[in-house]
Amino acid sequence: MPTFNVRPDIDAAAEKLSSTLGSKREIQRLPEVLWEGETVEMLATGQYGGGAGLIAMTNLRLIFYKNGIMQQKVEDFPYGKISSVQWQGGMLLGTLTVYTSGNRADIKSMPKDQGKSLADELRRHIAQGTAPGATSAAAPAPAAAPDVASRLATLDQLRGQGLLSDEEYAQRRTQILDSL
Repeated sequence: MPTFNVRPDIDAAAEKLSSTLGSKREIQRLPEVLWEGETVEMLATGQYGGGAGLIAMTNLRLIFYKNGIMQQKVEDFPYGKISSVQWQGGMLLGTLTVYTSGNRADIKSMPKDQGKSLADELRRHIAQGTAPGATSAAAPAPAAAPDVASRLATLDQLRGQGLLSDEEYAQRRTQILDSL
């Protein structure tokens, strides 16, 4: 599995992917579409709206992101707008259906393990009520690029949550500082 060195939360989620085929560019550029303070909890791959891309579950929303050579597509589903989630798995691949405000989005060709895990986690977000009220009425603007201070703060948060060992923390901190 390739190492991305994008941001600690994105790197941790990308390491859990069984394959990054067709989504490497999206993983590298994911910080461009994230809001300030938004962290990635889980990643998956799939097809939506005629194109293959990356599905990112963050602490605020579910995002479909395709960054092609000629075009970019970003569609997000804030948790407060999601009314229901359905997972239909086949032998290897499946379809995640997200229902929002009377609309239906089918994300197809998701690897079975990634899709099922993402659907279960998405249901947990909805059931716990972390969705409604998680964001303010005015959504923050996407950050242009993560600065070193925010990357280090995210790294500290991940270590504080026990998601990174002291050794991983030191290694990634050095990588961030070396990128200056």
